[in-house]
Amino acid sequence: MKPISDLTGHEVAVIGLGASGVAAARLAAEKGGDVYVSDSRTDDAATARGADLGALGVAVELGGHDIERIACADFVVASPGIPPSAPVLRSLAERGVRWISEPDFAARFFRGELIAITGTNGKTTTTLLVDHLLRASGIRCAAGGNVGGGLAPTASDLARSDDPPDWIVLEMSSFQLADVESFRPDIGVVTNLSPDHLDRYDSVEAYYADKARIFDNADESSTWVLPAGDADVRALAGNAPGRRVYFGDGPEADAFLDGDVLTLRTDGELEELLPRSEFPLLGRHNVVNALAAAVTARLAGAAVGGLSAGLGSARALPHRLEPVSERDGILWVNDSKATNVAAARSAIASIDRPIVLLLGGKDKGESFDDIASVLVGRARAVLVYGAVAERAWAELRASLADAASVEVEWVRGGLDEVVTRARVIAQPGDAVLLSPACSSYDQYENYEHRGGHFTSLVGEGA
Repeated sequence: MKPISDLTGHEVAVIGLGASGVAAARLAAEKGGDVYVSDSRTDDAATARGADLGALGVAVELGGHDIERIACADFVVASPGIPPSAPVLRSLAERGVRWISEPDFAARFFRGELIAITGTNGKTTTTLLVDHLLRASGIRCAAGGNVGGGLAPTASDLARSDDPPDWIVLEMSSFQLADVESFRPDIGVVTNLSPDHLDRYDSVEAYYADKARIFDNADESSTWVLPAGDADVRALAGNAPGRRVYFGDGPEADAFLDGDVLTLRTDGELEELLPRSEFPLLGRHNVVNALAAAVTARLAGAAVGGLSAGLGSARALPHRLEPVSERDGILWVNDSKATNVAAARSAIASIDRPIVLLLGGKDKGESFDDIASVLVGRARAVLVYGAVAERAWAELRASLADAASVEVEWVRGGLDEVVTRARVIAQPGDAVLLSPACSSYDQYENYEHRGGHFTSLVGEGA
């Protein structure tokens, strides 16, 4: 699709005044569009954001939505946090009005080539690693999208750049992919699949179906980077056209560990990148993320030397298996981003010390049996807390009934009480791992807020 450069004479309606909605409205206004933004909220944050947009000439409505005005717009952009069941989207659907996600809207203005990265876990790490590796090879690029915590801008903010890069690397969530229409990456990456967001989706199949929309506009020039031997991802890709490149284990892998060395197979030739022992990030899953990022960057033109140097200089991202402190022989690790069972399981398996696991938060409806199976032989104790605590305590105790070495304790209260209890239980040589397997919304604004609180609590005990 030829990039859009001007929206003069076009009406753009943006639903939601979150970060992505504000960014889409700014982009549309700068491109000359007649922009209307609405939000059902009237709180101070929405009011302040609305005032900022109003100063740009954007029409802002708080406390409701003008459905007729939205329905007449040339582009309707919906924030990803608004579920399809929301009254405003139901009303539009009844009128046959189609809306798109903010990255789909933004991508229409991109002038460089596009890498899009989705999956259940590892999206942010892989996205920012690809960006880091391309930069290490001297390639002009920019990363953004669903990346949280202020680590990267929205897609619309990237589209506003006066000096567009050669490559844009976007993290894409299932909520964003659900509403794509013309979105087509030059290189698409799926890191992995596992159940998630079952508090929003009726089934795992519905969640996977939204992920699969990354393939909707594929053509023979598309390239797909996929985990080797993953039947779920293979089914997700289906018969989508384009070249397939694989990372991980097995004979089909183009990026893999050759002994202890991260290695690529390019045009039949092996290219050694870095010994695993020299890769700074914790965990087997981060090695897999690195393989995915390395082969993706190589496809985008990165040199082997740049890949090697970039992998060696990688650093842990905040809230993702982030070592916070090591004191009195106890390592404290912030993995607050592990908001589902698969992510927590991966984190547990990556720690090579006895673990005191901190698990809790808002219940997303997942079974904790998979966590129980990986705790045996690895964990000293599991401290459960928050809204999910009662169910998690009962399930884990039942699953670990034959593993007397793993204590499961229900801690009443929040992270303050949990960290205090962990200090009592942990022994020299242990790791205290915050890998909650749940969302943070019972007590926090987001996983960053939760991880920041954990980090401050650990620091207070210095």
